[in-house]
Amino acid sequence: MDDKTSNTIDFAAAREAIRSYSLKRGAVAVGICEAELVERIAPPGFGPLAILPGARSVISIGVTGCTRGTWKSNAKVMTFIGNSVGPIYRASFGLSFFIEKTFGYPSIFVPPHVDPEYGARVPIQSLKLHAELAGIGARSMAGDILLHPEYGLLYYGSVITEMPLPTDPPMAENPCPAPACVELYRRQGRTPCQKFCPVDCLSGTIDDTGEIDEMVCDMARCAEMCQQYENMPNIISDAITADEVLDREEALYGAESQAFFYKVTSAVGATHAQCFECMRVCPVVTGAPQADPIRMGEAARKA
Repeated sequence: MDDKTSNTIDFAAAREAIRSYSLKRGAVAVGICEAELVERIAPPGFGPLAILPGARSVISIGVTGCTRGTWKSNAKVMTFIGNSVGPIYRASFGLSFFIEKTFGYPSIFVPPHVDPEYGARVPIQSLKLHAELAGIGARSMAGDILLHPEYGLLYYGSVITEMPLPTDPPMAENPCPAPACVELYRRQGRTPCQKFCPVDCLSGTIDDTGEIDEMVCDMARCAEMCQQYENMPNIISDAITADEVLDREEALYGAESQAFFYKVTSAVGATHAQCFECMRVCPVVTGAPQADPIRMGEAARKA
């Protein structure tokens, strides 16, 4: 982008065009932060400049999570529902092309995947950090999951661009903890997400003003419960070390192994999912004004 062309662009109008495009592609929340701000906070080598050396802006988009009916289902069903990668690709991947085609600035979609150099639980970029700085999510008591006051639980995607866009501030107020959570904490010393976590991986404190004082998540314990990256080598190891033929066949062809292979071959995201139990009892997730399609439809009909 040369200076002459840059001077002809109305960046405020461009920001609105980017927002409008994202919403039409399925996003419900859109925010923008400075790439330089992300660079200062992210660990060395994990800022926007590691992907796009001339980065100026980071656009964060949020897509909705589960339907209300999904939240009413049991944990076994929920492991097969809620894969957010498709909607994120649809909104964010197209946005990077839209920016280049419309405004002429180099742009790149940030894949919502892990960094192959560091293993299964280190992302290429922290999409949560992008969303938090762009004002479309705030850290919660539930394992650092971001919450939105209007939409509850969102899944996030990012586009990094050399385009200098007007930015959004972080949220002025954190929707977590909700008043009901503060009340339960005062009575029992735990919030609902802490109380109903099936592996007790959540802890932390709320201060006298009802704000988050400390949030602690035992990620290893959480991952052991709901992420299955190690299943494949464990299955192979169990089969190799089995002393009996029946034990070997059980390791390879038992119900648990078959379910895992089904998830992998059918591209179900349950091999790297949440167990959802902390979110099932979260008042923000279940009670936000537009937390599910039913509430979103009611709001649209009233507008």
